[in-house]
Amino acid sequence: MTNSKVFWGIVTAAAAGAVIGMLFAPEEGTQTRKKIKRSANDWATDMLDTLEQSKNKVRDATSRLSNESHDMKEKAYDRTEDALDSAKESVQRSRTNSNM
Repeated sequence: MTNSKVFWGIVTAAAAGAVIGMLFAPEEGTQTRKKIKRSANDWATDMLDTLEQSKNKVRDATSRLSNESHDMKEKAYDRTEDALDSAKESVQRSRTNSNM
């Protein structure tokens, strides 16, 4: 969470700096507005790309966690079955030895 706060802080500061720089640039208003619009579009595109990458990372992590939890559940089930079988065998051996 800290990394995302830092990232968004840098993005916000860079965007604000770009807009302020363009507003004080010695160009015509129409040129400055075009530059601001172009910069805003570039920033928006970059942000959407970053969000899409983040979404894909979350989706991949979710899938990995789901697979790992399924594997862990299967292993736990198998170990439980093995322990139950072992306990049954021990009881059978104990009964057989008691009857002798």
